[in-house]
Amino acid sequence: MLFLRSLLYFLGSMIVLGLLVTTAFALFFIPIKARYAILVNWSKFCIWWLRITLNIKLKVIGRENIPTTPCVIVSNHQSTWESIGLQQVFPRQTWVLKRELLLIPVFGWGLAMLKPIVINRGEKLKALKKIIKQGADRINEKIFVVVFPEGTRQPYGKLGEYQKGGISIAKKTGCDISPVYHNAGRAWPKGSFIKYPNTITVVIGSPISVKGKSTTTLTKEIRDWTESQAVKY
Repeated sequence: MLFLRSLLYFLGSMIVLGLLVTTAFALFFIPIKARYAILVNWSKFCIWWLRITLNIKLKVIGRENIPTTPCVIVSNHQSTWESIGLQQVFPRQTWVLKRELLLIPVFGWGLAMLKPIVINRGEKLKALKKIIKQGADRINEKIFVVVFPEGTRQPYGKLGEYQKGGISIAKKTGCDISPVYHNAGRAWPKGSFIKYPNTITVVIGSPISVKGKSTTTLTKEIRDWTESQAVKY
């Protein structure tokens, strides 16, 4: 039964995404902000459709902590869900992501139209320089930047090593870091087509200032906070 419900979710989400991407392609020369306004409706549909087809709900704790100016959002990475769901939590945003994602039919095409920061994870030094430069550019363009410092999805209940790219963007621009923890892996596990009825909880911590702090100190501060939320949710 869950397979059929998951299939229904998948088919519905792909049909709607295809329609939105087609619309955005037809309006390719409109400003990026307008394209985002069109394509972000897919994430809104997905959150609703997950609730209808699979009884997967969303609960957000700490909305009052969302900065009023663009910042770096540093989130743990458990699922495909956070690439979709965080669009309905934070204002206009872009993401640091591996280039292979752009090759996914329809989904990748939509991503490519939103000015993501695309990296080759096999070239670590070059990737870090690109993250810092393009991340700073996006912040200056008033766009929030989402970074998954673990680099790859982890099973629910585990945290991978935190890399420093997101912190480096914040230090270069002087913007705050918004720490985020979620437990999406409970409902949409890594690598699983089947999804499970549950409530996905997203916790937004108080903004973290980078002023006067080293990268090592900031990494520890963010990870300690994330671990403190992981034991609760």
